[in-house]
Amino acid sequence: MRKGRLEAFSDCIFSIIITVMLLNLKLPHTSDFRGLVAVLPLFLSYVLSYVYVGIYWNNHHHLFQVVEHVSGSILWSNLHLLFWLSFTPLATSWMGQNYHAPAPAAFYGIVLLLSGVGYYILELNLVACHSQDSALAISVGNDRKGRVSILIYAVAIPLAFVSTWIAFAGYVLVAIMWLLPDRRIEKVVRNQAGAKLD
Repeated sequence: MRKGRLEAFSDCIFSIIITVMLLNLKLPHTSDFRGLVAVLPLFLSYVLSYVYVGIYWNNHHHLFQVVEHVSGSILWSNLHLLFWLSFTPLATSWMGQNYHAPAPAAFYGIVLLLSGVGYYILELNLVACHSQDSALAISVGNDRKGRVSILIYAVAIPLAFVSTWIAFAGYVLVAIMWLLPDRRIEKVVRNQAGAKLD
């Protein structure tokens, strides 16, 4: 199967997630800057979630640059990832309105954890559908950064019940780790392009 429809559908879902998050932002109740301070936690949770959705979209796009074809298991793996990402607006809104409470902070981490696991499963299925010497398999490698991210989420979730700020710090740390797209894929694509020119 060709990958075009999967990419188009995924792009649509990513944009819907961002739109729903934006619609969940609340307007200040006053006409001065104190009103902005009141909605600042919700705005900051929106910024963090926007960065996360952007990271997933960016890496998803990069990943599919080296995908040659897709199978039924890949379609379901992609839907699995998008399912967990679709909880981002709910988690963002709940955490932004209750940022001192441990349960919303932990729930936010659970959504991040399951989204990370979903992305990892998608990578595994993509590699299984391609040969071990394919550009995809070479560029994905052992995905140490993905596994470290999942570990940080798993640690941060219970820590939310000790201190929500420690949990937030873990979530921000993972976002910083992933701000730049995975360079391995770009390197493989460049090498393949150079090999074709030779």
